[in-house]
Amino acid sequence: MKTIEEGRAFLKGDLWSDWGDRQTDQQQGRPMPPLQKPLPEDATLLDLVSPKNLTAGTAPLIEVIAQRKSDRKFLPTPLTLEELSFLLWATQGMRDDTNRRRTAPSAGARHPFETYLIVDKVEGVEPGLYRYLPLDHKLLFLRADANFPEQVTEACRGQVFCGNSAAVFVWTAIPYRTEWRYDIIAHKMIALDAGHLCQNLYLASTSIQAGTCGIGAYDHKRMDALIGVDGADEFTVYLAPVGKVCRLAKDSTGQA
Repeated sequence: MKTIEEGRAFLKGDLWSDWGDRQTDQQQGRPMPPLQKPLPEDATLLDLVSPKNLTAGTAPLIEVIAQRKSDRKFLPTPLTLEELSFLLWATQGMRDDTNRRRTAPSAGARHPFETYLIVDKVEGVEPGLYRYLPLDHKLLFLRADANFPEQVTEACRGQVFCGNSAAVFVWTAIPYRTEWRYDIIAHKMIALDAGHLCQNLYLASTSIQAGTCGIGAYDHKRMDALIGVDGADEFTVYLAPVGKVCRLAKDSTGQA
């Protein structure tokens, strides 16, 4: 059994010296892994509101940062399709047409994450499991299940508020996207990148009078099975439920 001190090695910069003269797959000329999982032949796609047409999220940044907190009590109010489109774009969306520059930073622009959405209360969106396609800014419908809220709660070790949210963002990692370039130091970078994603979700959620809470306490096998990933070459690394919250709800005058 490892000691706490041995576990700290993962956080240290000594990994760069451990890398040494190792040849990465990129340096060996192996093909770059795709930055987005391929579509199934029978794909059902849902159009999102284009980033060019978004009007959500215009609150001043200084106010958003001051109000940001972890929320665990959500209103039954649904998100709109535009709000969901904004949250997806803010966390993994494209900033230009190069397929590399996104709204959140990633080591070497490798972007090892896939975003799965468990939708329960979003206007115009059928409840169910979806995957975000950042290169296309669309949602891929995966499957419906009336018991998703209960299953989410169980997979999150009984945290009921996760199942009470409007939608749950589940981020999986495909490690080889980063390993291809960074070999044995890739895993620290993936962990750092996950924080960038979730902080963007915190700020974007706050800006639309919604809230979120980053979840690290979950049953790994259950969550992987729930969203349908293999747990080896792709697995859950982080998740966050999102919903409207009382503390930021606007009154009839439009004031928070």
